[in-house]
Amino acid sequence: MNNDLVLPDYGGPCTTNVMRPLVVDPDHLPDWFPCSLEGVDQVVLLVLDGLGWNQLQDRLGMLSGLPRMAASRITTVAPTTTATALTSISTGLPPGEHGLIGYRMLMDDSQVLNVLRWGTPRGDARETYPPESVQTEVAFEAQRPPIVVRAEFRDSGFSRAHLGSCRHVPYRMPSTMVSEILRQLDLGEPFVYAYYDGIDKVSHEYGLHEVFDAEMIFIDRMVEYLVDSLPRGAALVITADHGQVDCGDNVIQPAPEVMSHVVAQSGEGRFRWLHAAPGAESSLLAAATEFHGDVAWVVSAEKMIDEEWFGPAVKPAAAARLGDVALVCSEPVAFEDPADTGPFQLIGRHGSMTADEVYVPLLIARNI
Repeated sequence: MNNDLVLPDYGGPCTTNVMRPLVVDPDHLPDWFPCSLEGVDQVVLLVLDGLGWNQLQDRLGMLSGLPRMAASRITTVAPTTTATALTSISTGLPPGEHGLIGYRMLMDDSQVLNVLRWGTPRGDARETYPPESVQTEVAFEAQRPPIVVRAEFRDSGFSRAHLGSCRHVPYRMPSTMVSEILRQLDLGEPFVYAYYDGIDKVSHEYGLHEVFDAEMIFIDRMVEYLVDSLPRGAALVITADHGQVDCGDNVIQPAPEVMSHVVAQSGEGRFRWLHAAPGAESSLLAAATEFHGDVAWVVSAEKMIDEEWFGPAVKPAAAARLGDVALVCSEPVAFEDPADTGPFQLIGRHGSMTADEVYVPLLIARNI
């Protein structure tokens, strides 16, 4: 694992800058796209959740479809988490502007909102925090393209927040996702967005070993079939929201000396926000650095904003959702928060700003 800190390139090859040229002017793409789309009149943008550049490179020898595509390496956003990155892809904006600044955000009434589930410890939060009010930026340049996503995501709070009023085309199995994509192209749609979450799910439960390899091979064959089935004049563009790190069972309890200054936690295991007690911001930063600086970049929100981790502008609503100090893991570990639980302990994780998590592919195949 490379332990260097990698920040997003919001002014260049970044997931924030992929959607807009595909929707607005695919004949004139930025020069960091791996190939031209001149002569293409239909584009599919497929997001493969969890497909990191480094994990892809490590497995090229077992794949046949993905290596056929023109490829370049780009960065995702900070934090490297699905809720934030998908919203940046759909809106074309950095997190500091769209405001979905993490997987779990402390809201103005001190409730922590799980953005993917759109819930708090009190339950469903779609009425408490209307998604269209929490994230107000328009998706896909207001073009309302068909969105091929899992049926269970159709009316979720997060879908409402990052996809807005787009036309949902639900699918239940990967095979029907491919069929729906091709059907939309047959109907003449100029732009189709699709999302698949299998790689991320497998990584979370099984890590980056043989089961992950099997999922990658499955996805590779699916992509190969999709590319071979593209109608003339169509292109497939693939990117991802983040990469992965195999943390195993390396979960750290924040030190009591740190937690004595904390009133709440948000974020996630590899980008854990600590919210300081009033007046304890400096003491929290010092304690967190002393006790966890060996495995994490310990950074204040003020420093992150100054260094443009979330983009060149951070709107007040986004800034208010940040903690005071973040534990951003530099080693393959995660920080425990008893309120951040699921059906199993995660093995593969993401959220931090290592190369394995920040770098994602931009892949293109054309039929012209």
